[in-house]
Amino acid sequence: MRESRVSHRYAKSLLDLALEKGQLEQVSEDMRLVLETIRASRDFSVLLQSPVVKTDKKQEILKAIFGGQIGVITTSFLDIITRKRREGDLEAIAEAFVSQYRKHKEILTAVITTAQGLDETLRKQVLDIVKQSASGKAIELIEKTDKTLLGGFVLRVGDKQVDASVIRQIKNLERSFSENPYIKEY
Repeated sequence: MRESRVSHRYAKSLLDLALEKGQLEQVSEDMRLVLETIRASRDFSVLLQSPVVKTDKKQEILKAIFGGQIGVITTSFLDIITRKRREGDLEAIAEAFVSQYRKHKEILTAVITTAQGLDETLRKQVLDIVKQSASGKAIELIEKTDKTLLGGFVLRVGDKQVDASVIRQIKNLERSFSENPYIKEY
């Protein structure tokens, strides 16, 4: 739980600094890049959490990876994180920043999980439906695939979820058959 507090505090500080400097969009893109890079490479994630690798070596690696791709504020932030020996929390910090950015910009996240990907017309229909219930907020649609659903979809918007998957319908049928309302009367 302490790591969560630390990550939220660092993320809040970075958000406040980006707002103060008027570079919120740039820092947001930078932190998304950092988050995607860490998630894409397990070796990089392990390296950041390793106590064996020295801090100055980690700083060199971060500069080599993100050198010309991120802005001055984010570069300075990564330098501070490594000097404070919090580079192991960098993924959680980046995730917390993205979450706080969405909250600040009032962006509603909709996650749709399907057995197969969505085509363009379905994606547009889902966005239209979510926008109607979002009362004017901006929508970010995240698509996931899960072969275990067999068909249908699971749509999660905020704390609400619609499960229209085939696997859910099968489980509901199993539950209704297990209740067995038939009573012998002879």
